[in-house]
Amino acid sequence: MHITQAPNRHRFPASIISHTVWLYHRFNNSYRDVQEQMAYRGIILSHETVRFWCYKFVVYFQDVISKRERKPTDKWHLDEMNIKIKGEVFILWRAVDSEGHELEVLLQKRRNKKSAIRFLSRLLGNYPCPRVIVTDKLKSYIKPVRYMCPRTKHRTDKRLNNRIENAHQPTRRKEKILIKFKHPNSAQCTLSLMGKVRNIFAVNVGRYTKTASEQRIAFASRVSGSLCKL
Repeated sequence: MHITQAPNRHRFPASIISHTVWLYHRFNNSYRDVQEQMAYRGIILSHETVRFWCYKFVVYFQDVISKRERKPTDKWHLDEMNIKIKGEVFILWRAVDSEGHELEVLLQKRRNKKSAIRFLSRLLGNYPCPRVIVTDKLKSYIKPVRYMCPRTKHRTDKRLNNRIENAHQPTRRKEKILIKFKHPNSAQCTLSLMGKVRNIFAVNVGRYTKTASEQRIAFASRVSGSLCKL
């Protein structure tokens, strides 16, 4: 990931800032892990600098990646997971399409109808209504899906939502490395960009579905193509 113009009042060039933000959101690194990795390359910065860059430029990278990502499929999977932050339980709402591309994540305090409406409103603000929406048997989805996507088929059959269960795994791994998220705002920023970056490298490269040679070609294309234009 690259910033096209050097940010004002930053002593490090844009290429280093971009690489630092990418290291944190692509891999299971903490801020101090990224600090050590950059120090190995001869670039001395503090973990607080890494934290500041990740928080400041997350929206920029989200916008740029969103403008260049492909259209989602017409089948979406929606699910929720619990995240504990400072002893308080939050609900992370997530949506992916049938190919595993993450569409949206939203951290909320409830798992009720109002929260479902808020999540669907945010999701449908960026994408048109799909042909099929697959959820678990949570009743909070029933009326919001019916009224916000009247032509969409809502399915809640058992085991149909296994696709999105795998999408929760990177979040759990990141949470374990960080020894829990420290603040709801930072968790929302981190997880929203993590999904966008993972769409490009993990999902599109097909690390579990393609041969090694095909993965190398796909990875090189992603690095030298779309990402270098960010």
